[in-house]
Amino acid sequence: MAAGPVRISFGRRALAFALAISLAGCATLERQGELPQQGPAIPPAAPRTVGVDALTTAEHKKLVAQFGGEYHWPAAESYLNAILVKLAAASDVPTTPYRVTILNTPVVNAFALPSGNLYISRGLLALANDSAEVAAVMAHEIGHVTARHAAARAEQEKRAALIASAATVIQSRQKGEEVENTQRLSFASFSRQQEIEADRIGVNVIARAGYDPYGAARFLASLGRSTALRAELLGQKTKDKPDILATHPSTPERIAQATQTARQISAPGIGASDRAGYLAAIDGMNFGEDPSEGIVRGRKFLQPRLRFAFSAPEGFVLDNTPRALLGRAPGGVEAVRVDSVPDNAGGPLENYLASGWLDGLLRSSIQTGQVNGMPAAFGTARAGEWNFRVAVVRKDGDIYRLLFAARALDDATLAKFDQSIQSFRQLTDEEAAKVKPLKLQIIKAGLTDNVDSFARRMATVDRPLDIFLLLNGLSHGASLKYGEAYKIVVDQ
Repeated sequence: MAAGPVRISFGRRALAFALAISLAGCATLERQGELPQQGPAIPPAAPRTVGVDALTTAEHKKLVAQFGGEYHWPAAESYLNAILVKLAAASDVPTTPYRVTILNTPVVNAFALPSGNLYISRGLLALANDSAEVAAVMAHEIGHVTARHAAARAEQEKRAALIASAATVIQSRQKGEEVENTQRLSFASFSRQQEIEADRIGVNVIARAGYDPYGAARFLASLGRSTALRAELLGQKTKDKPDILATHPSTPERIAQATQTARQISAPGIGASDRAGYLAAIDGMNFGEDPSEGIVRGRKFLQPRLRFAFSAPEGFVLDNTPRALLGRAPGGVEAVRVDSVPDNAGGPLENYLASGWLDGLLRSSIQTGQVNGMPAAFGTARAGEWNFRVAVVRKDGDIYRLLFAARALDDATLAKFDQSIQSFRQLTDEEAAKVKPLKLQIIKAGLTDNVDSFARRMATVDRPLDIFLLLNGLSHGASLKYGEAYKIVVDQ
């Protein structure tokens, strides 16, 4: 199955473009010496934490746009800035101007530009549980900046791209790909070393700034659980071992290294963590997807900005990715993809369906009709062991493509897919206005509360207990402490 260029007008979140890769992953070690267990005292003059010039750079604007824009929550921004002042002063290069930006994406992510611009997603803020954990994330990124990892990565990737391009032109495309893969191996090797170095730098920085050095290991543990739960919800397998081309070391490896570094500094329980203050700062923040990018509610997808709704077949799990809405049935035996392309030609939809963007199309299967009053064309395709049911629907200057896959396309499966196709419909203005984001709410445990009672208050459709435990850094079987604050997810 092959498709032409795809424009997903309802999914502009978090594109994995080269700039982001050069920020989160890194390339060459410029220094490999061991950090001292106790660093120098914080200099008396606090550094600037806003770099005016950096704010106007094309890199900053492009990055923010690709990750859903900036998310403004004054309490959280003020809290992060206060942490950043302390971290910058405790860093190896305290004169570097830093600024932190919250990105409007539920994806758990953080990275930095060489200029000192730090970026933290609101998904990451929802996962963190105290000031030491979020300080550890920020200090890790400061470690990348002070060790010049991002600058080195960007330069090496630029050089590799030129080499691969030259090899492609002079010899062959295959040779160019071989050169590129060789460079990727080099980058991945350096990157794993650099991630460990940035973790080590970060733990020392947060300790010098007065935070609990074990916050890094705690957050990494939550990150590992988050990755595993997401994979489980999507019916995917997690990798116990890092891919040879992975840009980061495995999470267990990072946890062990961070814990070892923290032990060299102090015993557990020393240093600030301020759980109550941190939770108060994120109370009321949006949780999950931004409605402008579309939201998933169980097997339903709502896109208020583009005014449409779609329901996947029973049992499917949906994932709103930057390029398409994807769905999987349990066991991965069936799948669905919904995306859109501009309706440039404006001709008959049956002509578009047969225009070659879908390999294996059975032309004799093409039919025309409507989907809830919108012009549509339908067909089936076969490629290898998979059979496909496809529909294209014209709406507001775009062609929406609904592609279903199954090993066997029997009558029952075909009817199920066709029912899902017919669920694609326009949203009214009133319906669109009612689509609101979920919110984080901080509540204190009462005398009779337990994890089950709090899980029942969660507005998440799938696995509310597991998500409640994850968000609060709790394990199965944990008890709530009377009067302590916890995160839940609620509808507005």
